[in-house]
Amino acid sequence: VQLVESGGGLVQPGGSLNVSCAVSGGSSNDYTIGWFRQAPEKEREGVGCISSSIGTTNDADAVKGRFTISADNAKNTVYLQMNSMKPEGTAIYYCAAGQYYRCSASRKFDGGGMDYWGKGTLVTVST
Repeated sequence: VQLVESGGGLVQPGGSLNVSCAVSGGSSNDYTIGWFRQAPEKEREGVGCISSSIGTTNDADAVKGRFTISADNAKNTVYLQMNSMKPEGTAIYYCAAGQYYRCSASRKFDGGGMDYWGKGTLVTVST
């Protein structure tokens, strides 16, 4: 399974950006797709996940209400819509796929259970 992120770039504080994760070599519906970010000199953190086959999603507290994860399984693509962006959102954003991990709104998503990773796309929030 290969994952390729796209759509990163420069966005102003308060602005919006939609990044994509294209899945190949497998169906996005058969995997949990997770989003992560790593800011300069900080540890990687989970942003959220989606398990399309069971219709569940999870959003980290830091992005809840501002970020939305969705999937278009016909296109084998998962999206991360980011609104009301903050400067601390500047990071490389990665997607990953896990075959056996099940996303749940009641369980913190920390990245465990991911089997395949993309190379990331840089998002910069700045004036």
